[in-house]
Amino acid sequence: MRKFTVFKIGDELFGIGIERVVEILKVQKIFTIPGLPGFLSGVMNVRGTVLPVMDLRLRFSIKPSGNKERIIIVRCGSEKICFLVDDVRDILSLAEEEIGTPPSIFKGFRTEYLTGLGRHGEAIIILLNIDNLLTSEEMIKLQESIELLEEKGAEVNKTA
Repeated sequence: MRKFTVFKIGDELFGIGIERVVEILKVQKIFTIPGLPGFLSGVMNVRGTVLPVMDLRLRFSIKPSGNKERIIIVRCGSEKICFLVDDVRDILSLAEEEIGTPPSIFKGFRTEYLTGLGRHGEAIIILLNIDNLLTSEEMIKLQESIELLEEKGAEVNKTA
């Protein structure tokens, strides 16, 4: 059995391995900062730590549902990143036989974004491979952005 945090984007259900999830929060103020890569929506202050925010709806070209948005903080490499989603539904255990390999073409998603498709009752859950949500070039830009944000944070703290 593997555990997943299940969340909704538009009308689709997605899952991320629970071991990667650090925390789930209500959406707080997201600050846009000039110079951030286009795949980042902005940054959020989480208990004094500035974290980058990626809107998964934009990443997958899905219209937001406008319901109760949530932030899922995940470990991505050695960093933490916030994923903006429409709603967090459940923590779900799936047996290996409930997880299938995705077809080569699946609803416009690149297969490298997926680890599989989970079946739970009548529902299909798209299981994300968060290590592949960012290209290696985007990971480098993310790291550079985090370093820049940390420097700006230090400068703000010195002048305060």
